[in-house]
Amino acid sequence: MEREQFFEDYVVGEVRHTTGRTITETDIVFHAGHSGDYFPHHVDVEFCKTQPFKRPIAHGTMTFAIGIGLTATEINPRAMSYGYDRLRFPNPVFAGDTIRTAVTVKSKEVDEKRPGFGRVIEAKDVTNQHGKTVMYVEHILIVEMKGDAK
Repeated sequence: MEREQFFEDYVVGEVRHTTGRTITETDIVFHAGHSGDYFPHHVDVEFCKTQPFKRPIAHGTMTFAIGIGLTATEINPRAMSYGYDRLRFPNPVFAGDTIRTAVTVKSKEVDEKRPGFGRVIEAKDVTNQHGKTVMYVEHILIVEMKGDAK
């Protein structure tokens, strides 16, 4: 679904929430295959029994891909991704966890390098079914200004 917004339409403090997505053991195994990351913390049940979490944990890169992917249900054709800052994984994700993403407009400013565009920073807080943050990242967007503001 498109959600067309110009830079001026973003409101600092505005929050939107995604639907949930349950992580499966198959997701973890497929991600290991796609990424080549067979680190034992993700795929070796017996090794994990000797570790603090006692069971395999999802890859951070998979949590990032799915957590961000959940926000793609609303595409803004006026915005482009510039990058991500402050990526953190404060708690693990396990098979069976359901994650969802809260997107908060953290800040916005005119982009001095790109006439006719502004920068919007969206804080993305991915939580599990217990409300614990499993990933936090700030997404930097370059967003087109309205014609009269260019």
